[in-house]
Amino acid sequence: MAFNFDESIDRRHSDSFKWQKYYEQNVIPLWVADTDFRSPPCIIEALQARIAHGVFGYGFPSPELTELFIARMAERYHWRVQPEWLVFLPGLVSGINLAVRALTGPDEGIVIPTPIYPPFRAAARGAGRQQRLAPMVLNDGRWLADLAAVETELTGVEKLLMLCNPHNPGGTVYRREELQQQLAFAQRHDLLVCSDEIHCDLLLEPGVEHIPFASLDSDAEQRSVTLMSPSKTFNIAGLGASLAVIPNPRLRMRFIAQRSGIVPSVDVLAFVAATAAWRDGQPWLDEQLAYLRGNRDWLRARINELPGLHMASPEGTYLAWIDAHELAAENPQRFFEQAGVGLSPGAEFGDPRFVRLNFGCPRALLEEGIERMAAAINAG
Repeated sequence: MAFNFDESIDRRHSDSFKWQKYYEQNVIPLWVADTDFRSPPCIIEALQARIAHGVFGYGFPSPELTELFIARMAERYHWRVQPEWLVFLPGLVSGINLAVRALTGPDEGIVIPTPIYPPFRAAARGAGRQQRLAPMVLNDGRWLADLAAVETELTGVEKLLMLCNPHNPGGTVYRREELQQQLAFAQRHDLLVCSDEIHCDLLLEPGVEHIPFASLDSDAEQRSVTLMSPSKTFNIAGLGASLAVIPNPRLRMRFIAQRSGIVPSVDVLAFVAATAAWRDGQPWLDEQLAYLRGNRDWLRARINELPGLHMASPEGTYLAWIDAHELAAENPQRFFEQAGVGLSPGAEFGDPRFVRLNFGCPRALLEEGIERMAAAINAG
C-alpha cells in the first residue's frame, strides 16, 4: 500500500476534540466520527502551498471546486447538477438546522427515523418543531426505516422528511427501491426531504452503490435538499467544508435567507482542502476503504463472539452500531468507559441499549480497545 493506515499519530497532545475528552485518562476514544488517519498528502501539500501565500481574506468557492463536484456527481451517480444549485456551508450540522428552519414553520412537524445522528432531532427541538419518529428495524442484517409504522400517526402538519444515507448509525446504504419507497411516502404526505449523504464515499460492502435521493427523478429533485461534504471521507471535518444541493429555486432562496447573518461563509483553507480532495484524493480513498473493510470484518467477527453484544455489518461509514441490550450493565457506554474504552452512548441517537463504535483507526488501537471490552465483559 502507498499509504500507511497503521501509523500511530499522537492526538492526545493536540487540539483533538475526540482525544481531549479523555485527556490524561487511560481511555481509548472510539466515539466521535473523525478518523485517526493522516489526511491525504495531496490535501496537506495544497494547504501548505496556500498558507505560504500568507493572505487569508474572505474567500469564495473557485470555479474548479464547483466543476469538480459537478463532475463527481455526473460520473458517480449520473446526476446532472447545475452550479446555481450549490450552497457552500461551514459544516453539515448547520445545513441540517437551516433545512429545518427554512423548510418548516413553527407549528409544523418533521418525520425523523430513529435511532439517528443526534443533530437531526436536536435541530427539530431547537426550532420547536414537532417530531414523528419512524423506527429503524433490523431486516435481514440491515437497519431500515419503517415509515409505515409512523404513517398512521401523521396529522397533516408534517412538512419535512429527514433521511440519512448511508445511515448513521447502522451503516445502511439504501437501495434504489428503498429510496423510491421513501419518495412515495413523501409524495403521499406532501413532504419536502432533507437527505444527509455525508458518508456517501465510504462504501464498504462490495457491489453496493450510493444513490442520491435527489437523483431518483425530477420530483425527488425538486422537493429535496441534499447535504454532502468531503469531510468524513478525507478526515478534514475540522476544516468545515460542506455544501447543500438545492435544485428548487424557491427552496434554495428560503434556505439562503435563513442563513443570512447567522451562518458564516466557508473558510478559505476548507475550499483548498475540498478542491485537493476531489481532484487528487481517490488513490488514498481507495486504500482507506480497503483498510476500513478489514477493520469492519475483524470487528464484526470479534464483537459477535462476545457475550451480550451483537453487531450487524455496516454497509457504509466507519461506524459500528452495537446492540448491548443483553449485556448485564444498566448503562453500556459507562460500563465500557470504566473499562477504558470511550464509545458514543446509544441514548444520544435514540436507543440507550446500544453503543456506537468508530473503527476508523489503526488496527492495533482497535484491537486494544476490543480486548479491553472483552476483559470487562468476562470479569463481570
